[in-house]
Amino acid sequence: MAKSKVLVVGGTGYVGKRIVKACLAQGHTTYVLQRPEIGLDIDKLQMLLSFKEKGTHLVDGSFSDHQSLVDAVKLVDVVICTMSGVHFRSHNILMQLKLVEAIKEAGNIKRFLPSEFGMDPARMGDALEPGRVTFDEKMIVRKAIEEAKIPFTYICGCCFAGYFVGNLSQLCTLVPPKEKVNIYGNGNMKVAYMDEDDIATYTIKTIDDPRALDKTVYLRPPENILTQRQLIEKWENLRGRKLEKCSIPAKDFLASMKDMDYAGQVGVGHFYHVFYEGCLTNFEAGKDSEEVSELYPEVEYTRMESYLKRYV
Repeated sequence: MAKSKVLVVGGTGYVGKRIVKACLAQGHTTYVLQRPEIGLDIDKLQMLLSFKEKGTHLVDGSFSDHQSLVDAVKLVDVVICTMSGVHFRSHNILMQLKLVEAIKEAGNIKRFLPSEFGMDPARMGDALEPGRVTFDEKMIVRKAIEEAKIPFTYICGCCFAGYFVGNLSQLCTLVPPKEKVNIYGNGNMKVAYMDEDDIATYTIKTIDDPRALDKTVYLRPPENILTQRQLIEKWENLRGRKLEKCSIPAKDFLASMKDMDYAGQVGVGHFYHVFYEGCLTNFEAGKDSEEVSELYPEVEYTRMESYLKRYV
């Protein structure tokens, strides 16, 4: 079977650039939407040009020009959107509704993968304010996709290693603490972690896989399901030194929100669901979902001990 042609929307972003790389590595003809909104952002332009040098096709399109999106979509079989849904970067989830309309009009798409990759919004109906806006908006996009009868795959279920592993899951930093580490509750809640390059690899494997059609696919490789304490222990073993540990009760952690800005409050709420409630691991995949490690056992995903070595 011929490999699908893929359009990546948001290809210069944190996840998007990895999706582009994985598309090319797995032999897909790859298009990236080049939006005029990048303006004078030279870093994004140079990244787009580097994609072009590696064989990617750049296609002009804008969310303010519906026909340009339709024309871009008609070039491919699969659309993957990786636009940011986090508040400390940019928050563009509902812009995908314009992409849904373009896909609906084009009528040729075999699979659409909207911007997801984290917690499964379908399981977050009781999420805390203000962070629940992320899940509510993702569900609005899902509803539009399904009402338009667009074939889909939702990729969910892990913490990005770059934001949760190198820092031992500490808020407000991306590097490991030197002396003292905060523990959420007892630190024994299971959490799924994944290297972002592996997220991209698994994502691209799903696009031509009929087993992933109209399914939620969870990113929960078994050897990367760890408690926060286990993650810290791996770091301590690599470093050869113990850290002082400070346990934060749930009520104190939530109380810390009152002194934070909006983005900080969103972050605290999301951390609470992951580290105090175990929202990534406290359920089994059902009939409308799959686990990537079961679908693609051949993938040699990065273990978190190996990932941590870059910080030593």
